[in-house]
Amino acid sequence: MADHLPPSLLEACVVVGASSDKLREVYQAANSNGTPELPSLEPEVLHVLAPPFISRQQAESEAVRPFVRRRRSFIRKKREPPPFTASTLSQASSIFAGGGGGGAGGGGGGGNEDISVPKDIDLTALPQLCFPGGLHLSREQKEEEFHFLVFTDVFGNQTHGVVMQCYRPIMEGTNYYQNGTGPSRFSKLYCAYGFCVVSKHPYYTALKDCLSCVLVQLRTCRLSDLEERMKEFSAKLALVPIPPPGQLHVMFALRPLTIVLPSREDKDHPAVDLDLHLPFLCFRAQQLLQVISCLLQEQRVVLFSANWARLTLVAESLLLFLRPLSWQQPYVPVLARGMLDFLMAPTAFLMGCHISHFEEVAAETDDLILINIDEGCVSTSCSESVDLPEIPLAAADCFTQRCLSLQMHFDLHQCHHASCSDINEQRAQRRAWQRNLNHDIQRITLELIVNIFRDVSSHLNYEHRVFNSEEFLKTRESGEQLFYKKVLETHIFHSFLKDRLNRKMDAFTRMELNTRSETQKMKAMVEIPRRPTMQEIQARRNSSITENRLNKRLGMSLPNLGDDRPISFPRHTVLSRIIIPDLLRAAPKPVNVFKLPDFPAALSFHSVQSYYSELILQLGKAIFCVPPENSALLARFYYLRGFINTLCSRRLDALSDFQNLYKTDTAIFPTQLVTWLVDALRREERQQADRRPELKRLILKVKTENEKLLVKPDDHVKKFVLPRTHLHQEEFVRCVQESGIVKDIATIHRLFDALTVESKRDSSSDTALRSPSSKSVFSFDSSASVEGHQKLVDPELFRDFYTFWKETEAEAQDVNLPSEVIEHLDNSECVYKLSSCVKTSHGVGKIAMTQKRLFLLTEGRPGFLEITKFRDIQEVKISSAPFLLLRIPSLRIQTSSRPEMFEANLKTETDLWNLVVKEMWAGRKMAEQHKDPQYVAQALTNVLLMDAVVGCLQTQRSIFAASKLAYFDKVKHEVPMMVPKTTSETLKHKINPSLDLAEPQTVHVLLYTPGQLSCSDSEGNGNPKLWVALSGGRVIVFDAASWSMLQDCVQVGASQLNCMLGLFQEQVWIGSEDSVIYIIDTRSMSCNKQLTEHRHEVTGFALDSRDHQNCLQPYSCSCDGTILHWDSSSLKVKRQFQINCNRLSSIQIHDGTLWCCCGDSIVELRKNGAPQRRIALPDDLRSMPSCFSSFVLILEQGQLWTGCADSGELCLWHIKDHSRPFKRISLPGTTGVTCMIRVKNQIWVGCRGSSGVGGQYDGQLRSQVLVLDPESHAVVKELQAHSDSVQTLCSAEDRYVMSGSACRDGKIAIWKVE
Repeated sequence: MADHLPPSLLEACVVVGASSDKLREVYQAANSNGTPELPSLEPEVLHVLAPPFISRQQAESEAVRPFVRRRRSFIRKKREPPPFTASTLSQASSIFAGGGGGGAGGGGGGGNEDISVPKDIDLTALPQLCFPGGLHLSREQKEEEFHFLVFTDVFGNQTHGVVMQCYRPIMEGTNYYQNGTGPSRFSKLYCAYGFCVVSKHPYYTALKDCLSCVLVQLRTCRLSDLEERMKEFSAKLALVPIPPPGQLHVMFALRPLTIVLPSREDKDHPAVDLDLHLPFLCFRAQQLLQVISCLLQEQRVVLFSANWARLTLVAESLLLFLRPLSWQQPYVPVLARGMLDFLMAPTAFLMGCHISHFEEVAAETDDLILINIDEGCVSTSCSESVDLPEIPLAAADCFTQRCLSLQMHFDLHQCHHASCSDINEQRAQRRAWQRNLNHDIQRITLELIVNIFRDVSSHLNYEHRVFNSEEFLKTRESGEQLFYKKVLETHIFHSFLKDRLNRKMDAFTRMELNTRSETQKMKAMVEIPRRPTMQEIQARRNSSITENRLNKRLGMSLPNLGDDRPISFPRHTVLSRIIIPDLLRAAPKPVNVFKLPDFPAALSFHSVQSYYSELILQLGKAIFCVPPENSALLARFYYLRGFINTLCSRRLDALSDFQNLYKTDTAIFPTQLVTWLVDALRREERQQADRRPELKRLILKVKTENEKLLVKPDDHVKKFVLPRTHLHQEEFVRCVQESGIVKDIATIHRLFDALTVESKRDSSSDTALRSPSSKSVFSFDSSASVEGHQKLVDPELFRDFYTFWKETEAEAQDVNLPSEVIEHLDNSECVYKLSSCVKTSHGVGKIAMTQKRLFLLTEGRPGFLEITKFRDIQEVKISSAPFLLLRIPSLRIQTSSRPEMFEANLKTETDLWNLVVKEMWAGRKMAEQHKDPQYVAQALTNVLLMDAVVGCLQTQRSIFAASKLAYFDKVKHEVPMMVPKTTSETLKHKINPSLDLAEPQTVHVLLYTPGQLSCSDSEGNGNPKLWVALSGGRVIVFDAASWSMLQDCVQVGASQLNCMLGLFQEQVWIGSEDSVIYIIDTRSMSCNKQLTEHRHEVTGFALDSRDHQNCLQPYSCSCDGTILHWDSSSLKVKRQFQINCNRLSSIQIHDGTLWCCCGDSIVELRKNGAPQRRIALPDDLRSMPSCFSSFVLILEQGQLWTGCADSGELCLWHIKDHSRPFKRISLPGTTGVTCMIRVKNQIWVGCRGSSGVGGQYDGQLRSQVLVLDPESHAVVKELQAHSDSVQTLCSAEDRYVMSGSACRDGKIAIWKVE
């Protein structure tokens, strides 16, 4: 359990030097022989100082640290103390050994000493790493030197070390005389000692500062006092807690300096406590890109420098530049002289060694990337140049330009400021400058990574966890493909893919979303097969040296592709790297600094306890001074205080602090530590906890979570592989989804029918031979089998279909239309299909199809002639045109834009084009009538699937098979196409929140939040938003100005979400079936707070917006009848009411009075929570049985309107006379009322309509949204836009009403309010 406790700053302090015996020998030899050359010595561990630093008898073990890290022993033979050290290097175990192993004192003797060592520290290699160049003696005093170490265990966990080497005279304090002469006849020798401070966190600058502070004492103290000085130093650092992730830094005084520990940005990001601009000072931007490219390709990289400190600092900076990609290979930034054989490892690695070994390493080892930090050059062990694929040009150019804007010289920054007279003030100024510079560098390098991997998410299948690497590679420029091919095979990219498939909301995801172009945002709204738009084609041409003529592929018919040469996708990379400049220049978030109390003067149990008490007191004062709205800072203080309380065995206080994290920031909640604390509670503590409601809830939650079956999250990543066996329908669905062709299950089922037409015919023929009475093949259901013959897709047929689909996609990418043609098309249009050269009534040419129109590419000099827009088509039919003695099949199209009919002699392509044009025509008509652009996208997908089916089957029945995919044309003939006029006039738009999912999801709740004028547009927070709660705790966020998707998934628990409430334009409260109220921060789009006071399913919210000292008063209710009144600032419960009812489904507040929908009654509550009046369900509805589903209160008329889930009528009540409804309004075409809201002077009612045959979706609009007039009690509008029941309604500032439907439809309709 110790691993779950956040470590203190110090893990251990190790003193390394030469043994006393060896020093005696060398000293004697140097003075007796007068040898000018001094030998190198073998360093060894002299002291290991590790917490706790007080004896077990004093500390009672758990009183200070209740669970001590498991340690292993390091046994060494104690040697006789040399005369010249005056017993200074003895009794190491008296300082550590778990608080008393080996006794305190214990001088002399030759026994063994048990030195307790933290398990992550390898004492075998540490002496070499502390002196990587060897331990040397010197005849003169040398300056102190620092370098930095990183230790990595087999699990990838890192420990960090800062080493200080300082020289001390060997003869200090000696009483040793040789041959009766005094010490004056001996020359003075100096020996280096290494002081290594080990920490779990990479606080390089802070630990260097700490060692610099103790150096002041070490320079003046005697060797006999060195042990005590280092013990005091280590004990102080062991008292320093690590700040939690966020914007709270920790400061402490270590004379003469003030040290600051910066916090991590988030829990997945390491602390940054070094100068990230060092690599920029060593390398030019182009060379830095070379190094990053080598790391991304996981090469064998070796850093060289004459300065040991530079090796680790540059290596650590480079790895930070790769974030969020995490280096997975061996990493040893400092190799001692005796470790050079590590460079023979066959795997990829990142290592560093002294520049003196450069020639040796280059000559002895092949295929190494050699990076000379001192000279700023990059080479290989085979040549002076690096022959590796470079980072894509667009991303590299952007990075190079960004680097020019970096201000990397502190003196330039400070030249206009006054000189500081205080060293700590000057250091603070330097820290602030460095923090801003580090922030800018991290943003620039993150932008580089985003630009390199921006399009990866477009080739992911989240349901099956598949990355289609082949298709991703085809979308890269030809010159970039080798780079991506190498990167895609690396471990570092594989780990990155896992995070993307897990929909991790990290800095990469946030920047990728915030820097999407408008075109990319619009493409995210509808699932359209990838094709280059006219804008991309034009931009591609402008970026090329010469304008290419019309590609030779335009002379081919897409169904008859014959060119087998490799195809690349010429993508316009400039469009894919649009970055918002203001976003990158944004200043880092402001930080707060908490200063720790002064360290205790003496090392004793009581002084340490007093120190912790003072620290808890200061944290309490800080918590009191923080305003409730600054919940992020409050959370950090609660976390620190909970950690200190844990160290002091104040378990209940610690649990109380951690409980407060639910209301401030759950992102830093220490789940494992809290679980340990709960399990460690003694009986009397458990009894006390049961008397405190908040602790009782926390303990119950912990126990409940622990009782759940622990399922390891699925983090594998698959590559798409073509099937090798016959496919059943379920397997076929999986394969098609994994291939990235289409996600929608209904479309895949129709494709399955199309590809099994031949198998159905063969099966039915075989059956007919056996049974003359067998059924017709046309009577089969998509999942049926033919008299025991199950429908299967042959793997070769699937391969042919997949190959044809991808070749067609590649051909379309290679389309390069002339400028004269592009001028006539919209920027967003794409060419999806092109015919062979045919004779038409408008001349000879090729017929091209976009999502909007058909046009003719005339022969000769390519020109543009519009045939028709799909919306203008009136009739499409197949005819025949005379040619000599033959009749050639032709396609005729009658349009409203031209009086004459267009005719094209398409010959063998006629039938396919007939299906294609009719499908696009029907899809366009439905899209315009239903105000739903996804219909066009789906029609396009159907058309391309038809094309691929015909191309891969190439049989007489291929057209019949393709007709199975003509979904919209079929719907047009079977279902009335015309949308009622009222619906068409009122409906503004429709959106599909389940676009990225395989099947539509039920829209459970909708919430509109208005825009914020104070927010920067670049942050995307200024526009109004539409929040959509889908099944499984999934929340989708749309920009309510453009209806583009802002967040494709904010995961809020795993249960169904029942209600939402916007608060202060900064928070969205969401009530869940799991009894928790989740709070989303609208700026960060993260769910970092939870309210756990409800015991049952949360069903409703109400907001009292009356002015209570400018404070909103939110209420929440749960199904068991509990109503909680919240303090919106502190998130504490102010009052609690309880209603006796079967199920409390919703609440509303009017003039400070609560009205509750209680299933069989509507209840009004007094201010004290007592029922004031109860309106019961009418007797005729009570006998059904039924229940109230929703209600609307019209106070000015004294009326209450109620609806029931199983009744197609509204009941109207007088509030004062509520014995029975005074009027009932029959709702046409409905079987029940699901929701009601009041908008202006209208009542909008969401209804449940009749089901289709067998409850299946048949395309008909069966559920209505009704608009009623409260004055006349009449239905003034019947709006039809959903094919499943309406689940929720919400209003957007009384200008629009949004309706969301159940899963057979799963869409959101946006209605205009008149």
